[in-house]
Amino acid sequence: MTGFLDANDTPGEHPRSWYVETAGEIPAYPRLEGDHTAEVCVIGGGYAGLSAALHLAEAGREVVLLEANRVGWGASGRNGGQLGVGPRADIRKYERLLGREDARRIWEIAVAGNRLVRDLVARHAIDCELVDGYLEACWKARHFRPVADYARHLAEHYGHEGIRVVSREEMAEMLGTRRYWGGYLDMWGAHLHPLRYALGLARAAAAAGARLCERSRVRRLDPETGEVATGEALVRARHVVVACNGYLDGLLPEVARRVLPINNFVAVTEPLGEARARALIRDDVCVSDTKFVLNYYHLTRDHRMLWGGGESYGRRFPRDIAGLVRSKMLEVFPQLADVALTHAWGGTLAITATRFPSFRQVGDKVWSISGWSGSGIHMATIGGQIVAEAIMGERARWDLMARLPTPPFPGGALRQALLAAAMTWYSLRDRL
Repeated sequence: MTGFLDANDTPGEHPRSWYVETAGEIPAYPRLEGDHTAEVCVIGGGYAGLSAALHLAEAGREVVLLEANRVGWGASGRNGGQLGVGPRADIRKYERLLGREDARRIWEIAVAGNRLVRDLVARHAIDCELVDGYLEACWKARHFRPVADYARHLAEHYGHEGIRVVSREEMAEMLGTRRYWGGYLDMWGAHLHPLRYALGLARAAAAAGARLCERSRVRRLDPETGEVATGEALVRARHVVVACNGYLDGLLPEVARRVLPINNFVAVTEPLGEARARALIRDDVCVSDTKFVLNYYHLTRDHRMLWGGGESYGRRFPRDIAGLVRSKMLEVFPQLADVALTHAWGGTLAITATRFPSFRQVGDKVWSISGWSGSGIHMATIGGQIVAEAIMGERARWDLMARLPTPPFPGGALRQALLAAAMTWYSLRDRL
C-alpha cells in the first residue's frame, strides 16, 4: 500500500518548491550500503533527527542517520517557516492536566527550544533569513478575549516579556486588512527559511562526525535487537531514534496509533515590490490566525507573500494546491487578486489527539519523538536534544515529556476517514 513517503512526490528528490529553488547549494549524502554497527542509528533527516544526530556527535557518539529521501525532504523543508515560543497546546491545558510545576517545566523546555534554534543558527552560521516577530490574529470577535487573556497569562505567570495584546485598530494598522479582531504580538517568535535551516543542521551534524545517509529508506526495524534494515544496508545499533513524524508509514505501530498524519499546503506569490509588500505586513512579522484550519503567512526576503492554508486528510494531495491556497489568501487580502502564484506545494505533518508531542520508548533500544502538531521548528529541535541527553543518561527532560498523554486515535483502519469527517465539521465553524 502506498504510504505518505511515496504518495505525492518523486522518491529521492526534493519536491519543487520556492524553498528548494532558493536554498542555495543542497549537498548530497550517499546511500548506505552493506552491514554496519553504530552506537546510535537515527531514522529521519528532519529537524528532530538532525538535532539528535548533531548533539550526539558533538558528544563524541558514533551516529548513523538514515533518510528515506533527502535531508529536509519532509515537513522540515516544506513548512510555513514560523518559529514558535511555547508548546503547541495552550499552557493552561498543561496546568490542568499536569499541575503548575510541571507546566512551568514544559514552558521552559519550549522556550529553550526557541533559544536553541537561535543558538544553532548563530553558532553554525546558518543563513536561514531569521526575522523576529509573530502576530496572532483573531478570526472572529469572540476569539479576542481568550487570546488576550492568554497573552496576559503568559506575561503574568511565566514572565514572558516579549508579548503584548494588540487591539483591532492596531491590527488594521499592522496588516493591510480589516479581517481581524485584534490579537497579540510576540517578539520572541520569528520566521525563517525552513529548508535552509534543515540543511544547516545537516552540515553541522556531518561536521561533528555524524554519518548522514540519503535515499536510505528503512524497511524493517527490530526493537528487540536494534537492527535497522534498508533495501541495501543493515545497521546494528545500541540505540535507535525514530524521528519520522508524519512519515512513519507504520514503522512503529505503537507510535503510529497515536500520531496522525495530515497534509498542509503552502504557496508563494510573485515578487510584490517593497512598498506593496509593506502595505500588507507593515513590520515584516509572521502572522497566524485563529481559524480552526488556520492561515499562516509572512513576507520573504524578496518581498513575496508566502502563504500557508488548507488541509487534507488522506494520503493524496489535491490536484489544485495553488487554487486552494489562493482562495484562503484572497479571503484576507482581496487586493492580491491580480498577483500570480509562482510556486505551490504540500507536505505532511503529524498531530496527536492532545496536541502534546509524543516521546515514547519502545523496549530498551528504540526512542521515538514525533507528533509536533505544527510546532516542529523549535519543538523538534529541542526534542532531538532531549533524546540525545536521555541516550547519554540525562533523563529528566525526557521523563517529563514522556509523561505527556498522547492517547491512540480511535477508529483503527477507519481512523483517517473519521479524522476527515471530524476536521470537516470543525472547519465549518470557521464560517459560522
